[in-house]
Amino acid sequence: MARVALVTGGSRGIGAAISQALKDAGYSVAATYAGNDEAAAKFTGETGIKTYKWNVADYDESKAGIAQVEADLGPVDVVVANAGITRDAPFHKMTPEQWHQVVDTNLNGVFNTVHPVWPGMRERKFGRIIVISSINGQKGQFAQVNYAATKAGDLGIVKSLAQEGARAGITANAICPGYIGTDMVMAVPEKVRESIISQIPAGRLGEPEEIARCVVFLASEDSGFINGSTISANGGQFFV
Repeated sequence: MARVALVTGGSRGIGAAISQALKDAGYSVAATYAGNDEAAAKFTGETGIKTYKWNVADYDESKAGIAQVEADLGPVDVVVANAGITRDAPFHKMTPEQWHQVVDTNLNGVFNTVHPVWPGMRERKFGRIIVISSINGQKGQFAQVNYAATKAGDLGIVKSLAQEGARAGITANAICPGYIGTDMVMAVPEKVRESIISQIPAGRLGEPEEIARCVVFLASEDSGFINGSTISANGGQFFV
């Protein structure tokens, strides 16, 4: 029986590539989304991957949504906590609302997604937690105090879960993408995009599929001794 993988924010951008790659690798995949019904329906129509709508910032919604996924597909074996938002502003102009929105989604959302499946993983002696962090959680970024704080916090979650889950066969790892050629990045003015690329030693943006391949490996049986680690997928732009 195929293992079940849950990908939050899994119908667009990097998340969509992850969902497709996991399906291609033989997983039963559930992809969540927050609000774009049209995009989710198109994604399901093109891939056959079922989508589920809930707000990862809400614990009760997440718990109920995960219960529905497990009723439909079976117990969740792999969690890819990918859902995230930005509300950028220089710190002196950042509002409490911008701070809390990002914290609630990017940091609390990881807790809300992992916590409901953790007991089942412990009982079954298998689990894979993969958190999509960011290069900006490693190095910081102007006008992203909120975003960088949450993505750095995600790394702390992973390191702690790795220690708690290891004896139960659960691994927790993070991936920190650099600048990836998603619709959001490609939509910025060309001069800005060229400036970004000039800072990347590889001389190009990353591809969503490159992040997805990292996820497939970390989700596999072969990655069992890799735990609490961070993969920096940024074309050589930043080293830890």
